[in-house]
Amino acid sequence: MSTDISFQFDLLLRLLAAALLGAGLGLEREIHGHQAGMRTHMLVALGSALFTVLSIYGFPQMPGTAATDTSRISAQVVTGIGFLGAGAIIKYGTSIRGLTTAASLWVVASIGLAAGAGAYFLAIAGTLIALVALWPANVIIDKLALRGGRLLRLELDLKRLAAFAGVSQVLLAHHVEIVRVASERSKDGHLMILEVRLLNTGQRHSVLAEVDAVPGVEVRTVNQAEEA
Repeated sequence: MSTDISFQFDLLLRLLAAALLGAGLGLEREIHGHQAGMRTHMLVALGSALFTVLSIYGFPQMPGTAATDTSRISAQVVTGIGFLGAGAIIKYGTSIRGLTTAASLWVVASIGLAAGAGAYFLAIAGTLIALVALWPANVIIDKLALRGGRLLRLELDLKRLAAFAGVSQVLLAHHVEIVRVASERSKDGHLMILEVRLLNTGQRHSVLAEVDAVPGVEVRTVNQAEEA
């Protein structure tokens, strides 16, 4: 690898660009409370860039030897990031969480590869497009009511605690996720407070009607809860 100062500065610039762009994507995840935040995305982008630089310049061709395939290390980065992304995916009840964060880790790895290869325009453009997908697009979806209003807070009167099994069966049948559960005794039985996340707002009427029809269960109040 060359020891020319300008060349070394260019490599440093590639690594810094990858780290900063990765941090930008990670900051969005951090703001929204995801475990894989700014530091994780920053390290993934930096590592991808470093592997790319090494694959291009770290193994110079020796006279009389076959040419090295500089894409092999980069291909392994793409494969390896899948394991890290899988760690961000959590099965919670009937729902899957962390798919967007796993996808952002995958994208940030590609941004690191682009920065490591010196393709700054692709790295910056990819970062900006990813940020739009993670933030403004998310807001637009909620404003269009395609996803907003799915999180509900229910207060249920249970004549007996065993009646909650019927409520669980209804929610499971509709693939409704139970986010939080709290219970306390009341003079007539038990007061159960649930926060549930619907698949879509169209489920609301049918789910509530079926829950209210469960023997020993009465729906006292229903309020829209705020998304985390």
